[in-house]
Amino acid sequence: MSNVTDAHDPSARFAGTSPTSLGRISRQQQRFFVYLVAPSLAVLALITLLPSLYLLATSFTPLNLTRPETLWDFSQPLENYRQLSLDSRFLNSIWVQVKLSFWTVLAQLAIGLGLALLLNVRSRLLEALRTVFLIPMVLPPIVVAIIWKVIYTPDISPMHGIFRALGWNVPALITDPHWALTSIIIADTWEWFPFTMLMVLAALQMMPQELLDAAKVDGASPWQLTRYITLPFIRGVLLVAGLFRLIDSIKAFPLIFILTDGGPGSLTEVTNYYSYMQAFNFSYLGFSSAITVVLLAATLGLSWLIVRLVGWGARVD
Repeated sequence: MSNVTDAHDPSARFAGTSPTSLGRISRQQQRFFVYLVAPSLAVLALITLLPSLYLLATSFTPLNLTRPETLWDFSQPLENYRQLSLDSRFLNSIWVQVKLSFWTVLAQLAIGLGLALLLNVRSRLLEALRTVFLIPMVLPPIVVAIIWKVIYTPDISPMHGIFRALGWNVPALITDPHWALTSIIIADTWEWFPFTMLMVLAALQMMPQELLDAAKVDGASPWQLTRYITLPFIRGVLLVAGLFRLIDSIKAFPLIFILTDGGPGSLTEVTNYYSYMQAFNFSYLGFSSAITVVLLAATLGLSWLIVRLVGWGARVD
């Protein structure tokens, strides 16, 4: 009988083992885990940490591809950052980035949350609709950009054809100063709202039904169920989805490159696109690296601030 007990009780194997032996076993396990993780950490450091350190070092140099001698010139390490503070085009790109990130993240969270709440019903028809809604997210970004390029080009656009049939004279949105940024926001929202929808829907599927049943017994209305039960429960998921979309919106590039090329003028020129232009159009790699470092620091700082203000947890009192 004791053999059966030992087989089902892992702690019984260590009965009579001294604390010193247990400590030695624990250290051996830790060492074993370190050996397993070390190769992955080494590869991660090689492909992320080293390039990041090189980017930081380059931002302190006036590196220019037409002047190879500037590669390790650290005589004026803060010159790039000083020029950034005086660069009106860089400051404008930050403002454009703020508007793009704010509206795309807000729209994607709102649409994704609304559709997730509507689709949170066990039905074969709704399950098929969930799959359809995921199509924009799984398309390559360059394909999405080409699709919206067609939609926004008046001569071949089915949308403009419908507008003309209705007698509406709608300008080319991606070349109109008043609509260029809005057209980018619409396209980016269409591409990525399924990400939020999928995350929220997964959280809703895991929500304990007992909470909703207890609230219904107490007479809670559908709005009260959503406001006081559902939203607090999925707050952490919404935060994670919002952070992911915020970071991705700051990396927005294919849509802007294909649709507007930063124009008209610099109305859709976000910060990372401005960094791209400085590096690949003018060969100012040092200046471009400084822009990227500032953008990275701002992203990390903003993400930390959001987490501190909103919090991860989701409590239902």
